[in-house]
Amino acid sequence: MASITIISGPRTGESHVLKPRGCVIGRSDLCDVRLPDDLAVSSHHARIEPADGGWIIRDLDSANGTEVNGVAVREQPLKDGDVIAVGETQFRFSADVAAPPRAPAEAPAAAPARPVVVEPPAAPRWRPPPAAPATEEDVRLVADMSRRTAAIRAEVAKVIVGQQAVLDQILMAMIARGHALLVGLPGMAKTLMIRTIAEVLDLKFKRIQFTPDLMPTDITGTDVLDTNRETGEKEFRFVPGPVFCHILLADEINRTPPKTQAALLEAMQEHRVTVGNRTYPLEEPFFVLATQNPIEQEGTYPLPEAQLDRFMFNIWVDYPAEEEEEQIVRATTVAAAVQPAKVLGREEVLKLQEVVRKVPVSDHVVKFAVRLVRATRPGSERAPDFIQQYVTVGAGPRACQYLVLAAKARAVLDGRIHVSCRDVRVAALPVLRHRIFTNFTADSEGITPMKLIERLLETVPEPSEKDYAAVHA
Repeated sequence: MASITIISGPRTGESHVLKPRGCVIGRSDLCDVRLPDDLAVSSHHARIEPADGGWIIRDLDSANGTEVNGVAVREQPLKDGDVIAVGETQFRFSADVAAPPRAPAEAPAAAPARPVVVEPPAAPRWRPPPAAPATEEDVRLVADMSRRTAAIRAEVAKVIVGQQAVLDQILMAMIARGHALLVGLPGMAKTLMIRTIAEVLDLKFKRIQFTPDLMPTDITGTDVLDTNRETGEKEFRFVPGPVFCHILLADEINRTPPKTQAALLEAMQEHRVTVGNRTYPLEEPFFVLATQNPIEQEGTYPLPEAQLDRFMFNIWVDYPAEEEEEQIVRATTVAAAVQPAKVLGREEVLKLQEVVRKVPVSDHVVKFAVRLVRATRPGSERAPDFIQQYVTVGAGPRACQYLVLAAKARAVLDGRIHVSCRDVRVAALPVLRHRIFTNFTADSEGITPMKLIERLLETVPEPSEKDYAAVHA
């Protein structure tokens, strides 16, 4: 039978005989030819299969494409000696014996002639742009992040007792270039935690107390009429607002009118601010960490659904445990003051954000994230009965993106470049909590989005081998 032999990379010399049904090349455990060490290879990258007495290679919508003799191909017949490039690995195709020809179809019965219909050419299928490959420096940075994450936790713990899950979720949102909404009762040290994180990461920090009389220009800045010292002429000069920082704490964001809340939308999404007819970019990295009080809703302005969706995480800050509360009382009723040390800097945070985007994620994880989000939508074929009964509106596509990004960020914080469905499960609650809207039936029975998400995690299965049957058929 025909075979392929690796001629470059760490597996040089390894040979694989092609099966009669063909073989799939990729990084997934389900592939016939596995390349787990080549990060430029997709989970299911390319397929070699018999056709018309020979062999052809098909690209399976891989991220970095497939080449034959240095030319990118979608589908290409193979000849003896052809060199196939998949990611950073090269194969040499050997056609020792021709592949078994396909069985000829039985001659159809005579039928009246029909007019020939010329089908229009199919539109080219959309393919994602090639992902930037991870460098050795990126791999070293990820491997060292487990130690650095422990150091960050240790420094924050000098000021904040407990709340490690909250801290981890904030860090996940930050290195994934997301924003977070912290919801908790007064006195839960939400503001203090955010300020402490800014000190540990050595980032510029600004705090805005949102009140009913706060104006949009109090956030973005405004143009003021000033005198030019050189010419003596009057001119407008832009005075930046507190949004020009690295970490912006929007304290009690639901206590200001929608017009002022909307002033943050452009900054959160585009990382820039428009004042008058001029646009000013914000210095990277930029994060909005907003707090919200779940009680005393009279006189407040709940965030609209579109603005809630801009926040990657909805983080619930709960009461501390009894032992932790005792430590808080002992630490805060004495005159001693503790200053946390800096662990990371601005450049390192920016580098981490780039690395998170480079971390490969398998189709298995993507399928599970999409399946989980689609199960939150009433009317969807994947939605279980309790979603149909209790949910009015489910999560949108942005939830899928944030689930995968959060899973990548969690893996990086743990010092891993392997993302699993377990990472998606951990991120599901903060990502979906504010994107599922319950109906009156759920409210009357005390069914909260949190309970629904927990039931979804128990109900929605991870993808199995049958989900990839079409690839191997």
